[in-house]
Parts: sequence; C-alpha cells; structure tokens
Amino acid sequence: MDDQYMQEALALARQGLGRTSPNPAVGAVVVKDGAVIGRGFHVWEAKDHAEIVALRQAGEAARGATIYVSLEPCSHQGRTGPCTEAVIAAGIARVVVAVKDPNPKVSGAGLERLRQAGIEAVVDESHSTEAAGINEPFFHSMTTGRPLVTLKSALTLDGKIAAPEDNSGWITSEKAREHVQQLRHVSDCILTGIGTVSADDCLLTDRSGLERSRPLLRIVADSQLRIGLDSKMVTSANGDLIVASTSAAPKERRTALEKAGVEVVVLDGDDGRTNLKELVNVLAGRQYRSLMVEAGSKMNWAVLEQAIADKIYFYYAPKILGGMQSLPVAGGVGRRKRADAIRLDRMQLHSISGQEFAVEAWVRK
Repeated sequence: MDDQYMQEALALARQGLGRTSPNPAVGAVVVKDGAVIGRGFHVWEAKDHAEIVALRQAGEAARGATIYVSLEPCSHQGRTGPCTEAVIAAGIARVVVAVKDPNPKVSGAGLERLRQAGIEAVVDESHSTEAAGINEPFFHSMTTGRPLVTLKSALTLDGKIAAPEDNSGWITSEKAREHVQQLRHVSDCILTGIGTVSADDCLLTDRSGLERSRPLLRIVADSQLRIGLDSKMVTSANGDLIVASTSAAPKERRTALEKAGVEVVVLDGDDGRTNLKELVNVLAGRQYRSLMVEAGSKMNWAVLEQAIADKIYFYYAPKILGGMQSLPVAGGVGRRKRADAIRLDRMQLHSISGQEFAVEAWVRK
C-alpha cells in the first residue's frame, strides 16, 4: 500500500507547482488503519508546509499513524518551524519519504531527527526519481548554487526559427503555444534579447491564468538600452522587469527606464555585451530557481556556447523553410568541426499534437 499513498503524495505535490518558489513543491498524506485521515500540499502564500496541513487535518487521530511525504521533512527554522518537530509532537509512528531534501540545511538531518525521536523513518527509493523530477529546478539550485536554465525554442523540422522576410504568424500550433505557457508557469524567470523585443514587441508573460508564488520575472539583455519606453514590456512593467545592460549604455536611457519602473542592472561582459553568466549569478543570489530563455538565434547560441543552458526544450512543427538566410535555432559562429558539437543527454520526446513534438534534453557539460 505504500505505493498507493506515495503516489497520492506526489500528486498533491504537483498541485503546488508554480505556487511554492523559492520553496519546493511538497505533498503529504497521513494514513491510519488503511484510511487516509489527512492530506496537504505546500503553497508559498499559505506558509504552512505540506506536513503541517496534513497533520492539522488528521488532528488527534494522527497519533500512531504513518505519514507519506514527497520530500524529506525539514529540520531547521525557516519561515515556519521545523516540520520534524511537528511530526514528533503529533505522535506519528512512521514516516515514509520519496526522496531526501538536497538543501544542505536538511540533507538527511530531518530523517535522523525523526529516528532519534524513536520514529521509523524510511526513504521509498522506488519513487525518488519521480519526486526529484517534480522539483527539478529546486534540486538543481540546491546542488549547483544556480538556477536551472532551460533554452526553449519553436522551430521547423530543418531547425529554422525565422524566415528572411515576412515572419508574421507562428511556427507551431496554438496547442504547442499553450504548452509553452505551462513551462512559463513553472519558471521563475524568462530571458530574451533586445532583438526579439524590437522585432516582436512581446510581453513574455505567464498567460496560464494559474496562481503563482511570485510574478514571472521578465529579463531583457540589452547592452545599449535600446528598448523602447513605449514597448509592451516597459509599459506593462510592475516590479517584474529587469533590463540587463552594460556601463556603455547612455545614462539618460537608464534614468528614463528606471522612472518607468524598470530595474536596470549593469553587467559588463568581455565583448561589450551583457555578461549572461553574471546575470545567472544575480538570479541565484535572489533565490530564483529556474530561468527559461526564449530568444533569437544569436542569444540561443550564446547560452549554449557559454555553457549557460542546462537543458533544451525544442518544439518542432511539420514545416521546412530551407534557404541559407532563414535563421537557425542557434546562430553565431557555431562549432567548426562535427567532433566539437554540443552534445545532449537524457533526451525525452513529448507528443504535443498529432503532428508536432517536443525534444527535452540536458546539455552535456
């Protein structure tokens, strides 16, 4: 029966996706005498962790029960008290977790604290991979110290993202674009370049309509601060827009953007461009767990060439543009030898519609 209850805890955890950052999404189920007596999942706004919600629902009946949790209970003081102490106080007899918490403040300490209190505490390793996958950005952030960077693009079967002349319309279908909104919803930040903003006058918002723990942070790499004050990005700014620039940008442009409610950060790169690696470090310092890149050919290559991208998520449409002038998904200089190609691991194929698919893969570092 452990499998059934852990699957329910994992399903509850998924209900928190997009609603917990910078915390992980966690689900918990309290079971006694073969019956579920408490359920809970964490959302940032409500503060209480999943275990607390489930234990409160179970009440006094939790004494002697088993609690199934998708992630190891915390053992340190944060916005709330340690969940381990609440589990102990509730009289829980057994704790089953899907995976250990990668947070150095926990990392096995929660399980050890429970065992010290005489509680049976075990890891259900059969669900560890699935549980870690639910919180992939959190696990990546905790183990590397930087947000998970995913390069997303929509392209034709021959790898093109734009035609040389008329680029009205979309490469992929409405269904694929709806799927992209799901990716935006579970992302903390989204990055594009000034070329994309100038060409498309895009908003880059989360249009899923779902609750978020904090606004999707929109970022534009713009070394000379060319972004228009009347652009949709700037006019819609509400504490959710950063323009990453350089010290070579005109000071009056920075002043004007800041008056419009835009945060400007100066990040000088060696080539006169915005330092994208330092931008990722800035986001890490602010506890952003994930960054999605939706940009043009040049920036796509930059994040790949500089080993900034951790993953790709490419949506393919059943189309061919051909030609030498149609823009490839990654431009720039590229690799001069096939042996030097950037390689991908752990590739997954996702069916998007009857004729469209997406490729998700990790960039080999």
